[in-house]
Amino acid sequence: MTSAIVALPEPRATEIAAELARTGILIVAVSSPEAVPVAQLADADAILLPATRAALTADLVAACDRSGVRIVTMGRGESRLLSRYGLPEALGEDADVWRIAEALSAETPRVARRPAPPRRRIIAVWGPHGAPGRSTVAVQLALELARGGRRCALIDADTVAPSLALLLGLDDEAPGIAAACRRAELGALDAAELHRISTPMETSAGTIDVLAGLNRPSRWPELSAARLAATLGVCRDWADETVVDVSAAFDSYEEVTDDLAGPRRHAATTTVLREADVVVAVTAADPLSISRFLRDHAELRALIGPTARIVVVANQVRTGPLGVDARGQIRRALERFGDITDVAFLPFDQRAADAALLHARPMADVTPRSGLVAGVRHLAERVAPPGRTEVTDGSRRGSSPVVRWRRRAPAVPAG
Repeated sequence: MTSAIVALPEPRATEIAAELARTGILIVAVSSPEAVPVAQLADADAILLPATRAALTADLVAACDRSGVRIVTMGRGESRLLSRYGLPEALGEDADVWRIAEALSAETPRVARRPAPPRRRIIAVWGPHGAPGRSTVAVQLALELARGGRRCALIDADTVAPSLALLLGLDDEAPGIAAACRRAELGALDAAELHRISTPMETSAGTIDVLAGLNRPSRWPELSAARLAATLGVCRDWADETVVDVSAAFDSYEEVTDDLAGPRRHAATTTVLREADVVVAVTAADPLSISRFLRDHAELRALIGPTARIVVVANQVRTGPLGVDARGQIRRALERFGDITDVAFLPFDQRAADAALLHARPMADVTPRSGLVAGVRHLAERVAPPGRTEVTDGSRRGSSPVVRWRRRAPAVPAG
């Protein structure tokens, strides 16, 4: 027979004690949570308590451990508090008496698990040849993810047309990704070193660390597959979210070359796509870009595998090249020819793009009311780790007019 102490607020304690006695549980004592009879713990097998910090004190838990008394909790419990003491998950406030009796008699209760923190991720921003807006989406996506409280880094791994340094008004002679790859090859790269060689960019969402790309595309051999893979591995310890801008081409076509041991022109793109947790695939909203996207999307899926997560984005959506119902036409074309049913749409906003280029700042800093900024904010909610809340709702770095007024973008120096 199981003996138990019921330490709950009245009149609930007396009611549950009477019901448990009818099920065969021997009630040793009935008390309030603040006045548990510690001297009678030696006569009990279990104790029933509310799942609150006031009841679950360290002294009481230690006394129960010394006496070999199991602790069963009821009510809304804090998972961190319960997991700290290795206690079972709390029963509901209206739990049936038979379920309570079963929990009191259980020999191996199910322990509450501490919620795992979101995994640090690599997010690749890719798109077909042309100008679908990969770099613009990468910059805005990093900013919106940082607005949600995540520490973000932005890397330019485009070996064909690197552009992030120019878009953001940064020094393209900074060490950047090339220096990180050299240190990674020597085994001298860590999070502190990445922080040293990166360029901090102050935005309305906080500081984003930027690793600038190559200042000349002819330096592409410096971003070899082994070097870049090692660098991305260290980036997982450096930032919560690492957004990587890559070129359009990946070297699946170069497998047929004679020199298999030599460097590959597009090895950087291939490595980032294979290492990425999420691939944001961007296509422009015009027939030419969508046609290129559909051809390359099949090869992308074959490269990264069927289980990798791809978020498809149609950028620069407007009625001009597609006529009426541009979104519907894009959605039907992608579903028919690429079996793509989930698409995010970003509107075409030339004024916002021009303002961002003029000031060399992210769009959210110079045109916070832009429809494109709002579209990327919704895209960031899709890309956010599972279980996270919306990027801006409820965050300290909200995007309300009052907050934006208080937090103006830094002025751009003349010249």
